[in-house]
Amino acid sequence: MKLANILLVEDNEGDILLTREAFEESKIKTVINVAKNGQEALDYLFKKGDFKDAKKPDLILLDINIPIFNGHEVLQTVKSDPVLKKIPIIILTTSSNEKDIAKAYENHTNSYVKKPINMDDFLKAILKIEEFWLQLCTLSN
Repeated sequence: MKLANILLVEDNEGDILLTREAFEESKIKTVINVAKNGQEALDYLFKKGDFKDAKKPDLILLDINIPIFNGHEVLQTVKSDPVLKKIPIIILTTSSNEKDIAKAYENHTNSYVKKPINMDDFLKAILKIEEFWLQLCTLSN
């Protein structure tokens, strides 16, 4: 079985840990690469600097509230690239601001998920994302 390659763009250490734990419980074997800011995410995706050997992710989990380039800027850049735009991007954020939600969909996010505050609910949300995007959906190479 092929490993699912996930890029997690998140600067909160607690959420990084919870996301890793959730995917460890999943049915799909995953490799999770973490970018802690928008610049790292773009360097990873465009294989720059330390990321020249990075593998193209099957799925991107993107927080909006990240340093350097915010999630909206990363989303817009990725969805404007002819090769990268096929990668599903799930906004996974604490923001329930209608402007953030509208802007994310205008920039072609595949889905917008508000991070649950409760740890058990957070783990369940990650498992549902995994089940839908990595088991049910057929993704493009």
